[in-house]
Amino acid sequence: MVDFIHKFIPSNTGDNQITLVLLHGTGGNEEDLIPLGQFLAPDAALLGIRGKVLEGTAPRFFRRLAEGVFDEQDLIFRTHELARFLEQATKEYSLNPSRLVAIGYSNGANIAAGLLLLEPSILSAAVLFRAMVPLEPEKLPKLHGKQVLMQSGRHDAIVPPHHSERLAELLKQAGADVTLNWQNTGHGLTNPELAMAKAWMKKLAL
Repeated sequence: MVDFIHKFIPSNTGDNQITLVLLHGTGGNEEDLIPLGQFLAPDAALLGIRGKVLEGTAPRFFRRLAEGVFDEQDLIFRTHELARFLEQATKEYSLNPSRLVAIGYSNGANIAAGLLLLEPSILSAAVLFRAMVPLEPEKLPKLHGKQVLMQSGRHDAIVPPHHSERLAELLKQAGADVTLNWQNTGHGLTNPELAMAKAWMKKLAL
């Protein structure tokens, strides 16, 4: 298996459950979003993954040149690498490949968006907290049937609102069913939006 440090927690309710692919923000690790995953979908299997790129000592999923300026070549490479890992993990842990749902925060949300745009067969749905446009592919993928929830902050100092709006637009153009919710907050997450995401997860049709 590709050497991503990760933590897998199987579902305790039997086969054919969804698997939440948990993708942390800068400086996080494979454990960070496990409590969030357990809150959002208590019956789901959980796969927490640690980004392989280090910014100082802070793990990330791909390199950046400055705040909000991504190393696009590294982003492309890391996105494909993560996709291969998820394919292998699906076999290794006997997961349902049509029920992989990404839960990403910040840098993790951006790599999840990269998967949707560059590896559209991998994810069935995604919840993107504080995502921005990772890149704009020359040709948009076909994302019909994919469901995406975006939770964005109107006062986010890291992700300007027009970045979130542009990502939502790209995903919609590609055919995804996108819900963009705005929070009157910054880059940090709030309890009301987590409750909103949980309600969205309950209605998720996969």
